[in-house]
Amino acid sequence: MTGVAPLMDIPAHIPAPVPLSGISSPPSEDSGDRQLVRRAQSGDLDAFDELIVRYQERIYALVYHMTSNHEDATDLAQEAFVKAWKALRNFKGDSSFYTWVYRIAVNHTLNHLKSRRQRTQHLSLNDLDFNAENDPGLVQLISDKTPRRDVNLRELGQHLNEAMMRLSEEHRTVVTLHDIQGMPHDEIAQILECNPGTVRSRLFYARQQLQALLSDYLR
Repeated sequence: MTGVAPLMDIPAHIPAPVPLSGISSPPSEDSGDRQLVRRAQSGDLDAFDELIVRYQERIYALVYHMTSNHEDATDLAQEAFVKAWKALRNFKGDSSFYTWVYRIAVNHTLNHLKSRRQRTQHLSLNDLDFNAENDPGLVQLISDKTPRRDVNLRELGQHLNEAMMRLSEEHRTVVTLHDIQGMPHDEIAQILECNPGTVRSRLFYARQQLQALLSDYLR
């Protein structure tokens, strides 16, 4: 695209860490996105900057929950938007813009994890759905109104973090996208370029693995 400013001039509005409880369901694409994409494809940096503003928090939160590292999340989120800018001319609109950007961010982060083999992540008990009502030990731990409750939950959170990082990267990714980011199966399937059945299978397996890894602690 001619007349486009250097990539280093693209604003990268990386926000402060987003609390997990504050992540809402992914937004639905509207005509505004499509108009901004068309303008950006014509070289309008202001239009692309607006797209960054719309999706920066979700992309940052996604990457942070996959890496558990604020500095890496900041860099990788910015790099994902730069990759999106470079590839924007090839975006055909077959999916929503945010799904397309998520796919770029997920793939870029997975490549980073594979190269670095990081093994840290911080989640809270409420971030994942373990079908807690079917686990009497977990129900008792959560419901116990004693001074030990907060201590117990912190300990469980630590064990949960360790268990999460023992999952494969593909299983950790679906847990992050579905249970933390609140994305539906079909959107995750688009991002990971697989079918929804595969997403459900990975999510079921990941949850079973997490429950198994936590079983000794909950007994």
